[in-house]
Amino acid sequence: MIFNSQDSRIDKGIALFNQREFFACHDVFEDFWSELIGPEKTFFQGMIHAAVCLFHFEGGNLSGARKMYSSFRLYVGDSVPEFCGIEVQQLMDDMEYCFAELLAATGGYPHGLELNTERIPTIVRNHHGHSGT
Repeated sequence: MIFNSQDSRIDKGIALFNQREFFACHDVFEDFWSELIGPEKTFFQGMIHAAVCLFHFEGGNLSGARKMYSSFRLYVGDSVPEFCGIEVQQLMDDMEYCFAELLAATGGYPHGLELNTERIPTIVRNHHGHSGT
């Protein structure tokens, strides 16, 4: 499939993420990702991992959350500051703030650490009049 930056699933996935429906967001982005073949495939894999790491953090799977957070950063890092209208640098900064306590807990398993709902980021997307990045 040729990448279409106007595909409705991008906005649907973002809306679900911003409503904190992380599992549903993961499903929408995964459906879109499965059809991609170009370099944007890696970016959307990172967006899937952003949703999954928050889903795990919310559910108390801290090791899964940390692992998915690392791969999120790896997959979207080449797309800063923005990709497809999505403010990637802002999302990375906000995710880092959200995960700061979990990432700081290096000595063993951080028992009792919970996702701070006030730190959960939202995805900002600016619609430009053009397609592509």
